[in-house]
Amino acid sequence: MKILRYIHYLYLVMAILFLYEGIVKIQHHESPVVVFLFAAVAIFMFFFRRHFSNKFKNNSK
Repeated sequence: MKILRYIHYLYLVMAILFLYEGIVKIQHHESPVVVFLFAAVAIFMFFFRRHFSNKFKNNSK
């Protein structure tokens, strides 16, 4: 399944969207804490999934 190699980049796209939404909320004087928290989780998931994807790829050789 080749799609699993690229699925972790989806987390980066989501993080960028959440960061954009947080900036918009700041400009509208709303609380962006939850949105920035989701962005942080998405960035963490990107590195987590990439690490284990590379680990799995190296073990299968």
